[in-house]
Amino acid sequence: MSSLTFAPATVLAERLRRGDLTPTEVVDAYLDRIAAENDRLNAYVTVRREAAREEAREAERALAAGEPVGPLHGVPVAVKDLFAYHAGTRHTYGSRVFEDYVPERSAPVVQRLEAAGAIVIGKTNTPEFGNRPTTDNDLVGTTVTPFDTDRTAGGTSGGSAAAVAGGLAPLAQGSDAGGSIRIPAACCGVVGYKPSFGRVPKGNRPNAFDGHSPFVQHGPLARSVADAALMLDVVAGPHPEDPFTHPDEGVDYRGAVDRPVDDLDVAYSPDLGVFPVEPAVRETVADACGALEASGATVHEVDVEYGRAREEIADAWRTYFQTLMAGVALQVEEVHGVDLLDRDEVDPLFVRIVEAGREYAVTDRQRADVVRTDVYDAIQDIFAEYDLLVTPTLGVLPFETTERGPTEVDGEPADPYLDWILSWVFNMTDHPAASVPAGFVDELPVGLQVVGPRLGDERVLAASAAIERHRPWADRYPGLA
Repeated sequence: MSSLTFAPATVLAERLRRGDLTPTEVVDAYLDRIAAENDRLNAYVTVRREAAREEAREAERALAAGEPVGPLHGVPVAVKDLFAYHAGTRHTYGSRVFEDYVPERSAPVVQRLEAAGAIVIGKTNTPEFGNRPTTDNDLVGTTVTPFDTDRTAGGTSGGSAAAVAGGLAPLAQGSDAGGSIRIPAACCGVVGYKPSFGRVPKGNRPNAFDGHSPFVQHGPLARSVADAALMLDVVAGPHPEDPFTHPDEGVDYRGAVDRPVDDLDVAYSPDLGVFPVEPAVRETVADACGALEASGATVHEVDVEYGRAREEIADAWRTYFQTLMAGVALQVEEVHGVDLLDRDEVDPLFVRIVEAGREYAVTDRQRADVVRTDVYDAIQDIFAEYDLLVTPTLGVLPFETTERGPTEVDGEPADPYLDWILSWVFNMTDHPAASVPAGFVDELPVGLQVVGPRLGDERVLAASAAIERHRPWADRYPGLA
């Protein structure tokens, strides 16, 4: 059944509508695959075995009765176990404190997936409250990339990325505050997409206005650009629970996949101006830029000038992220009555991040905003001249799970939490960004990051699809029969 579980979601959806497959066949194939592989990959925290089978039978009845069905009718999806609540399904936040918590409501992104006919097959692993760029916690352990089970799947959506790459789900939801979709996409050789702020609703409660920061975005992880676009078509759009979603602008994510890119001028930065990048990664990404040239686009290497050192920019990002985590702890206390700083089983790293976040003053955020403005202006300067920007997603290959992150990159000392990651800059600037497979080094995947101008999601998808057409990766997944 591995060929079925590696079929594109677009193909599964079409075959289900035609009656070539039944939802029960598809769900059972994935459940069998999960039973065989999840102990090895540790992608799922919770699997909805009986509930998913019952929903598959309901989906079959709807098809047999000729009822109208949605674009994902009968297609299994995996949902990250962080803030994408699914009513009636255990939701842990990656924390032992919430090992038995079951929410009563579903998040807007999950509501839309189910309204389109998707069957939530399980909740995927994440570090505790999304506190680090690798996926490991004390509740279920470490998630690994299917390409080498001694190496990290990345984080924080590592469970979702590993599930998709391992054939344990055709589609998965992730969330991204600094690369948490794109980092694991690069480590697992899949497509990960962070849309523009306001494209996909969040519906935060009790504080709906906590979502004003473009730092956190929901988005898809998939094995193809078309699959990611299909999921975006389903989950994007205005929602009454999110005051920051954009009005319906008629964006056609799925249609963007087929658009030509021969009129695009593309800027290529091998290091975003300030990041260390291992030579093998740099060479692979540079070579992958040839796929855009083969599609008719022009590619020019550029320098990115911020007027700031990397450490200044990183300090600004830390200010935002640490205060964001302090807000998460406050929200947990308000909603659940749990003081996470007073629980021995909480990850000490999360506690340190929250404590640091609580020390910032308003003036600290204002100073960070000045740095953020310089970063934004530098990226906007690129888009004043070019249509897209491409970079490596990460400066390194997936590293061993015994590491928290590399302390040295290309001979340069590195902060293991930030300095190998080229994605978090675009959470600061609110530019849409995808990570797509660029190629492989020693059988390990390398991610190429495609960044678009603000609200330029269709352009990012078009370029990502062009890369896929000229450098296909669909046959490279381990376990594909």
